[in-house]
Amino acid sequence: MANIDPRAKVYLERINQLPPLHKLEPQAVRDIFAQIPAVEVELAPLAKVEDKLIPAGADAEINIRMYTPEGQGPFPLFVYYHGGGWVIGDLETVDASCRMLAHLSGRIVVSVDYRLAPEHKFPVPVADSYAALKWVSENASSINGSASDLVVGGDSAGGNLSTVLSLLAKDQNGPAIKAQVLIYPVTDMRFDSPSYMEFQEGFGLNRDLMLWFSNHYINHEYDKGNPYVAPLSARDLSNLPPAIVITAECDVLRDEGIAYAERLKNAGVKVEAVCEKGLVHGYFTNMAVFPEQIKATISRITEFLHTIDQIVTK
Repeated sequence: MANIDPRAKVYLERINQLPPLHKLEPQAVRDIFAQIPAVEVELAPLAKVEDKLIPAGADAEINIRMYTPEGQGPFPLFVYYHGGGWVIGDLETVDASCRMLAHLSGRIVVSVDYRLAPEHKFPVPVADSYAALKWVSENASSINGSASDLVVGGDSAGGNLSTVLSLLAKDQNGPAIKAQVLIYPVTDMRFDSPSYMEFQEGFGLNRDLMLWFSNHYINHEYDKGNPYVAPLSARDLSNLPPAIVITAECDVLRDEGIAYAERLKNAGVKVEAVCEKGLVHGYFTNMAVFPEQIKATISRITEFLHTIDQIVTK
């Protein structure tokens, strides 16, 4: 077994005190996380944080939260999708991390509160996420952003949505995505990789819980082979945006993240793959436990985006 980071051990001790989440109804799981006392953390300084309702289709609206860094602008953009297995999670889940991301990257971060399953199964979260991407691209100037420098990213299920949006934007001829930032993304629906076997219980995201998430998200068994659900199943990954794929060493999703990075590389996509040693699923959005690791990850992301900038401007 991999050597686990001491902070990850502390985090897992808390997480493993929760009841078996995969045996509960979705709302009960949401209620459990909502009742966990908030831990006060130092928030990164920003010029402005603003919530807004935007349209998602003909008959729905979703919330976004925009984090504007200090400076003049227009700023490059980062559309962020939270994790939570498409079933739990919201803007608050990723608030501290998005603040730090905006501060350290110098980008306006737009966090998207897509509708959740099972009330809104696939493809609704994908459609909401795509609607938000288009809104940001089309309204960039009104939020002091630059539509020509737009990045998508997210953690876990949000990483999955970011991969899917990169595929969808290619298939739909836009919006133009400069890069994709995938933090321990879900890319497969087979649940049988070596990392699934090694970390299937006791490491935060259990195999049974991942099965529970997927069963609430998809409508049919055949959805597991849909590239817009499981992008590792896509036949063609060429001509996608450059990607940084960040995995956690002690995470069931590690191997499918690494496999997706390798598929992108083999398809001619510029890729940087990083495996964060000793860390576990969920670290990126837990500022109270992992502040230094989150800063280090954001620094890696920022450096990668700078390399993309240099390539584009040559």
